[in-house]
This record gives sequence, structure tokens and C-alpha cells, in this order.
Amino acid sequence: MSKHYNVVVIGAGTGGIMTAAQIKNLKSDTSIAIIDPAETHYYQPAWTLVGAGAYDYNKTGRPMSSVIPNGCYWVKDAVTTIDADNNKVNTAASGELSYDILVAAPGIQIDVDGIPGLKEGLDAGVVCSNYTDPKKTWELVQKFKGGNAVFTQPTTPIKCGGAPQKIMYLADDHWAKTGVKSDTNVIFATPGSVIFGVPDFAKTLTKVLQRKNIHFKPFYAISKIDVANKEVHFTNAKPGENHCVVNEGNGLSERTEGDSAYVIPFDLLHLAPPQSAPDFIKNSPLSNGTPGGWIDVDINTLQHNKYSNVFAVGDAAALPTAKTGAAIRKQAPVVAGNVVAMLNSNKITDAQYEGYSSCPLVTGYCKMVLAEFKYNNVRDSDPFLSKFVDTTKENYSMWILKKFGLPYMYWNRMMKGKM
Repeated sequence: MSKHYNVVVIGAGTGGIMTAAQIKNLKSDTSIAIIDPAETHYYQPAWTLVGAGAYDYNKTGRPMSSVIPNGCYWVKDAVTTIDADNNKVNTAASGELSYDILVAAPGIQIDVDGIPGLKEGLDAGVVCSNYTDPKKTWELVQKFKGGNAVFTQPTTPIKCGGAPQKIMYLADDHWAKTGVKSDTNVIFATPGSVIFGVPDFAKTLTKVLQRKNIHFKPFYAISKIDVANKEVHFTNAKPGENHCVVNEGNGLSERTEGDSAYVIPFDLLHLAPPQSAPDFIKNSPLSNGTPGGWIDVDINTLQHNKYSNVFAVGDAAALPTAKTGAAIRKQAPVVAGNVVAMLNSNKITDAQYEGYSSCPLVTGYCKMVLAEFKYNNVRDSDPFLSKFVDTTKENYSMWILKKFGLPYMYWNRMMKGKM
């Protein structure tokens, strides 16, 4: 195995594969090594549908070998340390690799130990999460016979920030169809202040909450899970501004503990676990002192702010936008173009990433809102698509896009570096 490459890519997820494929498409003679120990590549956006019985889990994964771009070398190993001062990456079993340019796309790390009781709850089947096992989510949704169904998320950044509410809407639809809804309290507890950060889409989602009679609990920051008693504990994420602490008479059996802690008993709890930058990134010079240890890059060029021959793509980059595959679709061309320009002339292009991200907000079976936005929560809906569909509203056509169109685009376009 060669020890030196023009480009070393850390991570064979969406960002790593798409960027490597685009670099190869632009400059076919580039030597590229992609480091990732995983045997399977997953299309994770479909896991929301898997958790609601609307998609086959087995169709979300393909052998990693099948998505590695032609001409790239797959190092089936884990990165241990990064020596950016000497242009080297160390691996667990394959030794040291050196590079001319590094593309860091390691994704995000799920921390099931980040909330007391979470790991025990998942292991016991009392708590479910589409982020860890969407098949288990669907199993618990089907078994649920009423009571409190709590959906919540941590205070950390998470991939696909809308996912915790998407599964809630689908589960609510399922329970309405099976006659369980009348005996159910659906609760969405979030450390945030609003249901969604972009006003045009928040208006629609607020109507969805009202139509489904979902209890919306802003400023609820999960602190622990009492597995034995099936209770979830929260603290006030913004003391003095929580306007729905305990709603008397709503049948939730919610109670306060002290001045700023709340407890809700649950019969079903779905949680997006705490997430963070991978440990080897936090401990590397790439984090460069950023809060949370994310990769310190220019938010428009995606070039590292200290190491000019390092770029970042995807969830691990310190970017003030949602961590989604749609964001990567706009980031990868900027990075690929800059990498090729650096190889050719040691300077980057004028291309700019403006923070685009997208959240396909499934609001029920056969209904979806396509939320597209960029930095500062500015709406950024596709002008062509918007001529035919009001993407701020629930649409059947957007459901078809989610279930059929986006998976096809992912495997046949994005993974080939063609968009």
C-alpha cells in the first residue's frame, strides 16, 4: 500500500464519498485514499421512514466497496491521530499516511452515555431512537397502546435537526389509524424556543402541532431518564422564559422538582441522542480551539483557518447551519473545486458555500414540507421547484420526493459525484 497520496479523505460517509468522486471527475489522475473502517454505507435519511414502517431498512445499506469511487484506494481502518503540521494521518492498523491535501469528512459521533439512563433505556427497549435503531422504533410504535408518547432531543448539535419531530408526526398518524390516538398524549419537548428556526416553515409546523393536538414544550432540556419508573427529567433551558412549565389538567401527570426541573412519565420515549465531533477530531489540531471541538474552517470556502491544505465537509465542520446530507450536496462541489485548484496552482477558487441546508419535514404518511434555508435561517427554496410547488406547505409530491426521488438521487447521482 502506498503511504503518500495527493488527497487523503477521512470518512466514507456522504461527504467523503461525494467529494472524492467529484475530485476524480475533475482530475482523474489524482491519487486518493479514503479511510473508513465501516463495511456498510447507509442512506440514513430513510431511517425516519423505517421507524414508521414506511421503508425497508435493508434497502438503506449497501456494501462500502460498492460506493468507493473508481480509482480511489479504500483504507479499511480507523483514524487515531492527525498530524496536520507534518501532513500525516495515523491509523489503528495500517500505519501512517501522508498527503498533499486532507479532506476531513468524519461525520458526527453519537454519545449514548451523554444522558444518564439513555444507554440503559435503549438496551432495555424502554427508549427508542431512529438514530441508533429505526427498526426498534417501529416495533415500539406498533406495540404502543396509549399514554404519554414523549419525543425529545438534546442540547447538543445533532444531524438532521428536524428528525426528532418527523418520527413524531408519523407515529401520531399511525396511532390515529389504529385507534390508539384517542388514548394518547403526544409531547414534543425541545431545548429550543420554536418548532423550527425558519419562520415560513415554522408557521406550517405550528398548524400541524395544533391539528394533531400535540403538546409543545419549548425550553425543555433533557437531563436524565429514570428507566425503572419510566420518567424523563428536564431542566429549564432558559429560566424565566418557559411559558408552558406544567399545564394543569392536561392529563400528562407532569410535575415540577424545585424551581427549574420538570418530570414527565412516559409510555414511549423517542430521543435523538447527544452528538459531538469524533474524539480524534476534538483532540486534533483541526479543532483549533473551537467550542465542541468541531473542525475550524472558513464558513464559505470550507478551507481550514490554520492549515491551508485542509478542508472539511459535512457534520464535523464548524458551520452555523443544519447538519444534513443536503448541506453536503452544496459543500462538496466547493471543496472538490478548491482541492483541484490547490493541486494545480496552490490556490483556491472563488466558489462560495452560503450555508444551504434542507430538511424534508415529513408531517404524516404522504405529507411533507421541504424546508430549504441557508446561513442566518434565511429561506433558500429552489426557484425552479417553487414555480410548481409551495414547499412551505404539506405536499404529497414532496412525500414522493422523500420516499423515492431522494434515495435515487443519493445512490445514482451524489455517490457518483454528479451533483
